[in-house]
Amino acid sequence: MVSTPTTVAASGRQYLPVSTDNPASPNQSLLPLTAGVNRQDHLEIGGCDVVELVQRFGTPLYVLDEETLRTACRQYRQAFQQYYPGESLVIYASKAWNCLAVCAIVASEGLGIDVVSGGELYTALQAGMSAETMYFHGNNKSVEELTMAIETGCTIVVDNWLELQTLVGLAAEQPIRIMLRLTPGIECHTHEYIRTGHLDSKFGFDPVQLDRVFEFVSQHPQLDCVGLHAHIGSQIFELQAHQDLTGVMVQWLGKAAHYGLSIRELDIGGGLGIRYTESDDPPSIAAWAKVICEGIVTACQSQNLALPKLIAEPGRSLIGPACVTAYKIGNQKEVPGIRTYVTVDGGMSDNPRPITYQSVYRSVIANRMSAPLTQTVSVAGKHCESGDIVIKQADLPATEAGDVLVVMTTGAYNYSMASNYNRLPRPAAVLVNQGEASLILQRETYLDLVRQDCLPERLKSHG
Repeated sequence: MVSTPTTVAASGRQYLPVSTDNPASPNQSLLPLTAGVNRQDHLEIGGCDVVELVQRFGTPLYVLDEETLRTACRQYRQAFQQYYPGESLVIYASKAWNCLAVCAIVASEGLGIDVVSGGELYTALQAGMSAETMYFHGNNKSVEELTMAIETGCTIVVDNWLELQTLVGLAAEQPIRIMLRLTPGIECHTHEYIRTGHLDSKFGFDPVQLDRVFEFVSQHPQLDCVGLHAHIGSQIFELQAHQDLTGVMVQWLGKAAHYGLSIRELDIGGGLGIRYTESDDPPSIAAWAKVICEGIVTACQSQNLALPKLIAEPGRSLIGPACVTAYKIGNQKEVPGIRTYVTVDGGMSDNPRPITYQSVYRSVIANRMSAPLTQTVSVAGKHCESGDIVIKQADLPATEAGDVLVVMTTGAYNYSMASNYNRLPRPAAVLVNQGEASLILQRETYLDLVRQDCLPERLKSHG
């Protein structure tokens, strides 16, 4: 296992310090757990030379390390088994990156899946996921999506009154298995766009509606309310907020019993942060799980309640550290006294997080890993947008056109939020494991870009 390659030794050269300890919690690593430098001085991931991957598959290229993803899945599952005496289930929040290969891997590791659209549900089914471990979220599910979820047999996480009433109308002979999403009113320190637990949120029922919601559900036997759900946000480093959440949710559990509801599951969401820069210091997967599990146990004991099935739904902390994105460097522009721009052949269409969330990333030159770090540059994307900056301040060696720049920790919300802005085809993705690279997402072509276009007859040229 290796850690960050952006450390500078006394000689001014990059190096990858090798740990002799057991594998770290993946969410605390800047690079995939299998990363290293080979004899060609190239970055290697999953036993594959990243420079050779670029030559074979082109750029931009997402490189997903199977071992890192599987390690995170196992650490989550084992931590909940260790710290929670009742039944538990870890489900993958697939909005972070939903594709056939990722869904298949998490399913093979014994995880369930959280989906937020008909498309994510369809993909998970095609990957072989079991409907019994699927949970359908979303604050504005269409009737078509709800019907699809009912026919599939997955659990529907109900977000609002309209959805509750719609489900009553859609219910047939078999009761619909639902959970209720509630807003806990817990603040956490993260970007305002990814805080979802505070009261001013578009998600979930407000706590003041709790009695009305429980009463409504108790009066409609077509709704089999098996659980309660809450989620306080994403990219969270503090444990106290999650500990507070456990107490609030168990209070809800006790209140539901007064309405004759047999709540059997508590879903505490996800939100554990990951390391994007050297200064980031997130708790480990095990530490996060321990706080959650002990919090639920303590709260249930204090209220003399039976332990519910405990569900957690990590996304970013499972997939984020397992992937890097490789680019080819092109033009450079020096603005004297201000900055130097180094341009890559991708940008906001394959990673919209910097322009959307002001997210910060780290990078290396994959074809010259031991070259001295001699300059601080801004890594700019190729899109016609001044804000298309991948990294504002990147410490790099002297770079040349054709160098392979690798941006770390790009597994979460990169491909899943990718677009065709400026009509750029979306990149390919490869899965690497023990020296083998498998294509899991084909690179889009120009034909793909116009495949859904329709040109009316009157606009067609007759010249």
